[in-house]
Amino acid sequence: MINECAPLLPEDIIKRAEKLNVALILDGVKAAKIDIPNGGCMDADINPCVRGATVVGTALTVEAAEGNNYPIHIASYNFKADGYIMVIDGKGYRERAYFGDLIMGACQAVGFKGMVIDGYTRDLDGTIELKFPVYSKGLMPRGPIKKAEGNINTTITWAGVVVEPGDLVCGDSDGVCVIPKKYIEIVLSAAEEKALYEDNRNKTIAAYREAKKMAQNYHNLLRNGLLKCSKINN
Repeated sequence: MINECAPLLPEDIIKRAEKLNVALILDGVKAAKIDIPNGGCMDADINPCVRGATVVGTALTVEAAEGNNYPIHIASYNFKADGYIMVIDGKGYRERAYFGDLIMGACQAVGFKGMVIDGYTRDLDGTIELKFPVYSKGLMPRGPIKKAEGNINTTITWAGVVVEPGDLVCGDSDGVCVIPKKYIEIVLSAAEEKALYEDNRNKTIAAYREAKKMAQNYHNLLRNGLLKCSKINN
């Protein structure tokens, strides 16, 4: 089944999410007391292929199986991709990579903001050169096959979360989270409050660190002064 893409999330939502990080957004889910699978957090074995990658965008979903990457090819070339993150349910298949730097480069060229797969990828050196945010379970050099079109822009359940087309997807060095459309506003608001709290805590910690440094400097000056006085008196 191939469906059209869900509408892109509003730009103000994307910009707000970009100012946060995955941990803060998940803290927002917790603070808002929202009951969603795994709290919106993808499993711990979904990691960035290149450290330092960050991405925020709207979900375009793909369902594939057994190393068949034909659905990924279809999704890569048949939609207006700008602003979307391709989220691929690869069923955790371990025996083949679903794609490498060729498909990554193509997706980057047509406008995708990144790719996330419950499966394996390859071509690490090429991935590093592209500087394109890709998240997977790891590396597998054995290549994919092509045999069926799969499903595109349908609801998928994988890596501990449910993903619907149009959901908010965020990834950074810690991992990936998915926030359902209907909860985005309340989650971002709660996450922003947590960010403000952490900013104030960091300022307090920095002030304490500086005060401690100044106190130590004062102690050293006093100690040195006393030593000088002691030498003079002797």
